[in-house]
Amino acid sequence: MIWPKAVQDRVKTGHDRELVHAYPYRSACPSTVWGELVDRAAEDVLLAGYTNYFLWLEQPAFVDTLRRRLDSGCRVRVLLGDPDGEVTRQRETIEDVALSVSTRIRITLEHLERLGPSDGLETRFSSTEDAVNHVSLSVFRFDHDALVTPHLARLVGHDSPLLHLHRREEGGMFDRFAEHAEELWGRGVPLHG
Repeated sequence: MIWPKAVQDRVKTGHDRELVHAYPYRSACPSTVWGELVDRAAEDVLLAGYTNYFLWLEQPAFVDTLRRRLDSGCRVRVLLGDPDGEVTRQRETIEDVALSVSTRIRITLEHLERLGPSDGLETRFSSTEDAVNHVSLSVFRFDHDALVTPHLARLVGHDSPLLHLHRREEGGMFDRFAEHAEELWGRGVPLHG
């Protein structure tokens, strides 16, 4: 055996090489991780959470951060649930919290309006057919890094687990989640206005 057991236990091999960190709660992931990932993104940011509202609350001057990304030529895409959709209403009943899902989506839309029209900024609602798949899994991609939250039963996003993935191979975990988000994006309904 070339590698001692102690080294083998610490070196990631196989499919888990792309797993940077796992958090039992999305809220346990330091806000600095989110900030660093969006600041480093040079080509593509895809925020495919159903509401994305927490980013505006937890990231200082997030509108300015996105503006810098856009001004540097980075593509920024935001995929949201339809605030008036049936899946949104169902999710509000399930979560049964004061800050409703539709309100959280509208918070994001309000902040996006502050960015104004911009080359490279695209916003879509998930399609009616995909809404149930979107509400159950959030994927936030920053070039070759992704933060993924599978939503558990009746829990809101911050109480669900989060995986930080970094792309290292074709067809790995990163690609699987990124492809899911791209599929939802591709069938999404563009916002106009």
